[in-house]
Amino acid sequence: EALAQRQFTLHYRPQVDRNGQILGAEALIRWQHPERGLVQPGEFIRLAEETQLIVPIGRWVLDEACSQLAAWQAEPATAGLSLAVNVSPRQFRQPDFVAAVEALLEQHGASAHLLKLELTENLLLDHTETTVERMQALRAIGVRFSLDDFGTGYASLSYLKRYPFNQLKVDQSFIRDLSTDQDDAAIVRAIIAMGQTLRLQVVAEGVETPE
Repeated sequence: EALAQRQFTLHYRPQVDRNGQILGAEALIRWQHPERGLVQPGEFIRLAEETQLIVPIGRWVLDEACSQLAAWQAEPATAGLSLAVNVSPRQFRQPDFVAAVEALLEQHGASAHLLKLELTENLLLDHTETTVERMQALRAIGVRFSLDDFGTGYASLSYLKRYPFNQLKVDQSFIRDLSTDQDDAAIVRAIIAMGQTLRLQVVAEGVETPE
């Protein structure tokens, strides 16, 4: 019903550099329920995955994201902003996923190099060759990739060699106590150093205080 009645909405979390200048944003889905109010994704994404509704929901998110990118491109002040979109493993494994992304970019006139697809480590555990081929096909038209929640799952350094990622995303569990926990600080320093050595961008989620 939420899909049919367009009750989903996207919120945009800014991504900033060390000076606080906005470089882009991450698209985050919310469900504006007529009775329950604003429903957070933690309450419905797992069920959407189990019922395979994540596929049409994910397509709607990509459609909205490409439309927003095109709107930003039309304004000089926002023309260079990138937009990151989370893609579920089930959605990515759809046979027509690459064609669907290409079609949406063309339909809205959005620049592929400003679209960043965030993938989790779960996707990388199997279907290796197919995953690499699809990532390379999208990289060929300019789409970029970010490895989400890095360091929290089955992170393998071989992923960074095998898959064409542009960015590592440091999980907020390492960021939350960064100013008070020496171990968290050491881990984040190591991730940043590794990213720089491998010519990968590094972005941290959960940065909410100046410290």
